[in-house]
Amino acid sequence: MKIFKNSLLLIMFFAFGVVSAQNDEKEIATFKQSYSLEAKSDFTKAIGILKDIYKEDSYEINIRLAWLCYEAGQFSQSMTYYQNAISLKQYSVEARLGFVYPAAALGNWDQVIAQYKKILEFDAQNSTANFRLGMIYYSRKDYPTAQKYFERVVNLYPFDYDGNHMLGWSYLQMGKMREAKILLTKALLNRPDDASALEGLSLIK
Repeated sequence: MKIFKNSLLLIMFFAFGVVSAQNDEKEIATFKQSYSLEAKSDFTKAIGILKDIYKEDSYEINIRLAWLCYEAGQFSQSMTYYQNAISLKQYSVEARLGFVYPAAALGNWDQVIAQYKKILEFDAQNSTANFRLGMIYYSRKDYPTAQKYFERVVNLYPFDYDGNHMLGWSYLQMGKMREAKILLTKALLNRPDDASALEGLSLIK
């Protein structure tokens, strides 16, 4: 009886392995086909074939569907799939950065800000989240808050054009002309003849 049970277990284990391998092959083939369809801008069909193999607990399928829905202009559905991915992998920076695209497209800026700030809770040096938060607050004319985020970017990437440029403009808007001049000049070292940096410098007396 013991031999019979062991043999049965081996058969079941082998069968499970075969099914699992077949499922893996199907998933890989489906992803490959989705990339091909995406390259042809056939987002609807790419979404459809992934839905055919959809598994609620698959981070990879959720995040792939989220991106394809975004490209297809299905912003609400995209946010749902990104949120599913975040629920499965709560520390995923890529899922949170992805989420902000459809959220921004729908004008849900509070949700965008919330995702960037969540990223910074466990990745305080994330330059993308810091820079984009800086841009949001700069557009809202909250220059001191924008300055804080741009400073982080410049500390990480001292010769970065975007960081120096926007930090320079933030200082300029706050009337800190000496700091603004230094940073806008650094921006010009990176991109000589840059129109925006030159404009900023022309405003400094």
